[in-house]
Amino acid sequence: MKIRVLYEDHIKNGHKNYTTIEIPDGDYSVMLDIDYEQRLAEANPEKKAEVKRCETLQEMFDLMNNKEYNHWRRYHRHLGNPKTPYRKDGEDETDVMDTFADNSQEIERSLQDEYESVCQWIRKALGKKQDWADMFIAVRIDGMSIREYASSIGASENNITQKLKRATKKLEQEYKNRQI
Repeated sequence: MKIRVLYEDHIKNGHKNYTTIEIPDGDYSVMLDIDYEQRLAEANPEKKAEVKRCETLQEMFDLMNNKEYNHWRRYHRHLGNPKTPYRKDGEDETDVMDTFADNSQEIERSLQDEYESVCQWIRKALGKKQDWADMFIAVRIDGMSIREYASSIGASENNITQKLKRATKKLEQEYKNRQI
């Protein structure tokens, strides 16, 4: 006879991974009686009438598996969903949020490194035209308006627009050459 057993160590992220055990054929009535008596003793007095004797060994193990799984679930279900929200009011209360990793600084450093490498490539690609590079970075990457940039350097908007078109065309050409 083969039976499926669930061990607590085999519950991964809420999924049951059963272990199959081969048991030699025989009379399991003693084992089923002991299980019935234990469940009867553990039951509340008003629920004792609902406790039934298992007919097969697999049925008995399924009851134990469900009990083991429910115990695991009760313990692990709220680990990712804290009941108390994060408090920023300076209370000295222990927070679940303190246990979560904060990688925001790492993300900021990564974005800053990427920004700097793109700016460096733009400056290298435009070579002697550093004013074009500064203009392209300010307008296209940093999001400054053409009007605002033009007034900050004392140039006309039309002049900035034409230089932006030329810089964009040159950067596209450099990018295509880089890919080959």
